[in-house]
Amino acid sequence: MQVEDTTKRELLKLEKQYWNAIKDRDSSTATSLTDDPCVLVGAQGVGEVDKATLWKMLDGAKHELKDFAFGDVHMLEVSNDVVAVAYKIHEDLVVDGKRVELEAFDSSVWVRRDGKWVCAVHTESPAGDRFGRH
Repeated sequence: MQVEDTTKRELLKLEKQYWNAIKDRDSSTATSLTDDPCVLVGAQGVGEVDKATLWKMLDGAKHELKDFAFGDVHMLEVSNDVVAVAYKIHEDLVVDGKRVELEAFDSSVWVRRDGKWVCAVHTESPAGDRFGRH
């Protein structure tokens, strides 16, 4: 289903708010935007995190997000209260004291609970060869 323009704007704003919370090390905002639990999928594997664990992960992060930029955003309304958001992201990071640029493809599933959108699933796939060849 097509996502209404107001919902698109709202979810893109929330997605950016989430990334800014990571950049600013604002665990309070990030956890307020996260479902409990939330499913995470990335290069490290698959898992579920509750709000307390997410708070600790963000507070204890060994890397630093300096900046980010979205592109090629797609949204699909699964139901009135569930929307999938996918996009390309460029991340400027500091990892182990070194600047790193990462191109990745991310997706989030946002669920409206009691009138408030929360992220129930988030995935990140670094860009590259789909077969993992270097």
